Order: sequence, then structure tokens, then C-alpha cells
Amino acid sequence: MPKPVAFVTGASTGIGFEAAKKLGSHGFIVYAGARRVDRMEPLKALGVQVLALDVTDDDSMRAAVGRVLEERGRIDVLVNNAGYGSYGALEKVDLAEGRRQFEVNVFGLARMTQLVLPAMRSAGRGRIINISSIGGKFYEPLGAWYHATKFAVEGMSDALRLELKPHGIDVAIIEPASTLSEWGRISADGLLASSGEGPYAAQAKHMANVLASTDRPETSTQPAVIAAAVLHAATAARPRTRYPVGRGAAVILGLRRVLPDRLYDAVVMAVLKRVAGQGLQ
Repeated sequence: MPKPVAFVTGASTGIGFEAAKKLGSHGFIVYAGARRVDRMEPLKALGVQVLALDVTDDDSMRAAVGRVLEERGRIDVLVNNAGYGSYGALEKVDLAEGRRQFEVNVFGLARMTQLVLPAMRSAGRGRIINISSIGGKFYEPLGAWYHATKFAVEGMSDALRLELKPHGIDVAIIEPASTLSEWGRISADGLLASSGEGPYAAQAKHMANVLASTDRPETSTQPAVIAAAVLHAATAARPRTRYPVGRGAAVILGLRRVLPDRLYDAVVMAVLKRVAGQGLQ
């Protein structure tokens, strides 16, 4: 029986990097794609096949999927991890940036899925694992574009799960809480650039502190923990439809299910106040 083949996008750091490692150490032939190929040198040393991939460039996506299919003849698991967080007041963020957020987080995911599905359907099996976020179920101030993309990933994945079931293809959603990576710092910098001055400045400074706090081990989950959920979704006979994982994920999502909106708003603001170390205006 040939080894299963997995393709992980956004694998230069964080969850994608650790997922590629985890799958490779558990019997998968792994292809890892990202724009920053140099950041994946440690994966190459572990036997992972690394390749250039830009999920906003159709030629890049076609070339990457084509290479895997040419070399292996199959893709058993696609891990759609590529993404980033764009924060800022809706009034202040250029629409071009909002469109780019959707291009990376939603349309890139959708296009990669389109490209691998013919081979999966032909084989009569496969797994699509979409890295969403608990941010696809709740919300924060100044995060409208980011949360909109993750809400979209949730809905798209649910619909996809039903339409692919007759073809033997499973769809699972990973919903991480704050994860230890450079994501928070990059998001905080973007937030301050777009909204750090003007009418939203006070909120932006406080929210930037919250985002930057995800760089601390005491407030975030190690990416390897999220990668373990990816492995389960890739190998379980009957994968879960959703994997909320990480520090506080179950509590946050549980409260969202049971609390009315206004009360949940108050909870979100209270938590952000505590994490930022000062009141949000």
C-alpha cells in the first residue's frame, strides 16, 4: 500500500510548518508550499518536499498541484492553512486590503480545493482540512475583515462537506484559539498602520496589545498542539466535522452558543480589557 500524500499550504511557519512535520513523522509523503521557501529549509531536512506557492496566483497554484500529481499521481489530504489576519476599523481599511484578505483566506483556499478535487474524486477518497479559527464563530472590535473571512470558511466548509460526501471525500475544520506565532505581531502592526491615528486610535492601541499578547506562551497555544488535531483529521476513520483546539477555545465557543448577543458583547470586551491590561474605549 503506497504511503498517503498530503499537501500543506502556508507551511513556512506556525501551524502549517508543524502540520507538515507531524504528517511527515506519521507516514505521509508531505508537500509543503509557501511564498517564503527559504523558511521551509528545516522541513526539507526532515524529508518534506517543499515548493513555492502563492495562493493569490493561479499559475503558482496550478504548478504546485500539478507537480504533486505528476510525481505521486495522487493527493490524499489537502491542508488549507495559508492565511493571515487583517485588522483595522472598517471605515479606515482600504477596500483593496479587504479584498486581499478574502483573496488569501477564502479564494485561495477555494481554488486549491478546486485543483485537488478531480484527483480525489477519481480515487473515490480524500480529505480536505481547512484551517479556520475560533474567530469564525465569534468576533472582536476592529477585526471585521478577518472575522468575515473566517465566517466564510466555516460556511463554505459545511456546504462542501455535504456536496463531497457522495464522492468519498471528507471535509474537516480546524478552529484554533490564539496560537504562538508571528501572526499576532504582524496583525497588530497592520492594525496600528490603518487605525492607529484618528477616531479609532484608542481602540486600535488597546486591540494591538491584545493581538501582540499572542506572542507569549502563557496566553497562546503551541502550534504543535494544533498540528495534532490536523493529524487526527487526516487519519481518523471518521474525522470530526470541527476541531476547536487551543487555550480557551471550548469555553469561548461554548459561551457563544448559549449567551445572547449583547451579553456576549460584554464578555468579549471584558476579556479584551483584561488581556490588554487596560480598558477599551
